[in-house]
Amino acid sequence: MPAFAISELMAQQAQTDERYLEFLRVPALSMGLYVLPVGSVDEQRPHQEDEVYYVIRGRAQINIAGQDYLAEPGRIIFVAAQVPHHFHAISEELAVLVFFAPAES
Repeated sequence: MPAFAISELMAQQAQTDERYLEFLRVPALSMGLYVLPVGSVDEQRPHQEDEVYYVIRGRAQINIAGQDYLAEPGRIIFVAAQVPHHFHAISEELAVLVFFAPAES
């Protein structure tokens, strides 16, 4: 499918027990929706791929290699491959689009 609606992706993700819903995968790119509830712990580890987050809704901090940055609607956040990072201080349910290049392994 070449087109996606955020509202449909959010509804689909809400019907699962998973925080991450991958909805696109081609060799050079994969995309997903990542949702973290208020106060939750983001346990992700560094990835082998470059990663871009686009914050759809919510409010939190993201720590990238020891430096904190604000994660709020409209923010675009880049994390290079193999760099430690995690969301924390999640004060409003966080929903982010995640882009991996190349596709997440």
